[in-house]
Parts: sequence; C-alpha cells; structure tokens
Amino acid sequence: MLVDLSQASLWLAIASITFNPTAWNVAARREHHTRWLSNLCGGARQGCYTIAIAIFSMGILRDALYNQALNDQPSASWLDSPLVRLAAALLFVSGMTFVTTSTYALGITGTFLGDYFGILMKERVTGFPFNVLANPMYVGSTLSFLGTALWHAKPAGLFITAYVWLVYWVALQFEGPFTAMIYASASKSSKSPETSQKKKKKL
Repeated sequence: MLVDLSQASLWLAIASITFNPTAWNVAARREHHTRWLSNLCGGARQGCYTIAIAIFSMGILRDALYNQALNDQPSASWLDSPLVRLAAALLFVSGMTFVTTSTYALGITGTFLGDYFGILMKERVTGFPFNVLANPMYVGSTLSFLGTALWHAKPAGLFITAYVWLVYWVALQFEGPFTAMIYASASKSSKSPETSQKKKKKL
C-alpha cells in the first residue's frame, strides 16, 4: 500500500491545505470591498498585519498536520536511498530560499495581501526570485512539501504535494486577475481628472 487512505491525519492535512488559501482569499476580497478588517483593527496596516499573523499561524498548523500525516503513512523502500535524500535536501533548501527571498523582496504588506488593503507597491518587483519564477512563493512552498516527502520516503507525501500544487494553481486563477484589477483601478484613478485637480491644488 503506497497511501493509507484510512488515516484521519491524511485528510486533516488535506483539509488544512485546502482551507488556508481559500480562507485568506475570501477574507482579503471581502476586505477590498468592505474594509471590514481595516475598520475592525483600526487601520489598513493593522488589518494587514493581523491577516499576516493569521496566515503565518495557519501555515505552521498546516505544516504540523502534514508532518503528522507523513508519520502515519507507510514508507517506500524505493524512495529510501542517499540519492533521493540528497535530492530532497536540495529541493527543500531551494523551496525555502524562494519563500524567504520572496518575503524579503516584497516586505510584510507585499507578501500578505497588502494590496487588498489598499497598500499598493510603487513598482513591480523584478529582482530575485521574481526574475526566475513568476510565483516563487507558491513554487517554493510546493518544493518544500516535495522535499519533505522524499526525505521521509513517503509516497503519500508525493500525493499531497501534487494536491498542494493544484490548490495553489486554483488560487492563482483568482488572485492573479483580482490583483491586476486592483492595480489597474488604482492607475485609472490616479489619472482621472478629479485626481489631477487635487494634485494641482496641493501644488
């Protein structure tokens, strides 16, 4: 048996993987339309930091559930080799590098949906790792899942990793166009006659 589907820990991990991006996308979209979290927390930055803490905390819980799920799953002898472990280590380090450098490049508000709170970046980030990958955070996270699965020689981890990428891919279908719409609206607003008149008055 490659994957033990009877283990509750497997489904808990999958549920967490599904819930996290769904929850933060729903919450952030509602914030963009209603400013509910900004109003609740006393400002856009406070609201963004709040959701950042929530996302980070949910990520820690997800990782803990994933590791527990792997512990409860059977190992595969064909994955238990020094070469596979080397590949696992390289994948995990690469993944974490993409995640941490993305966070550094974007900052807290850029990483944790600040644009949904009206905290827009002045210009597109084009340095590493965004000059290598379009979505380094999601790719990096997926590589980390894969590296962990291979390190522990767990076929179930490969199955979960494939599911992680599917969930991220679906999330990107919503996040990408919505984020583009936010910046397009902001650009259009800044070029409107009313905005131009306000700028002239300030000058």
